Amino acid sequence: MALKKPENMHYEEAINELENIVSQLEEGDLPLEDALKQFERGISLARSNSQKLQKAQQQVNILMQQDTLAPLQEYNE
Repeated sequence: MALKKPENMHYEEAINELENIVSQLEEGDLPLEDALKQFERGISLARSNSQKLQKAQQQVNILMQQDTLAPLQEYNE
């Protein structure tokens, strides 16, 4: 099965794949060539998700600027 391009994946889907890659690399059982391929894939996934987060932050900033009269609320985890 061909792998999806990171930019075509949903954020959560990419995170799940990245977690699997990290687990495989941490186990240390992969041959060097396979480990390098997985590492490269992981970097691509991380960069793509970083761009998606930046875009989401920009969208939030734009929405907040459009509604300047909206009261700010405290964030609680």
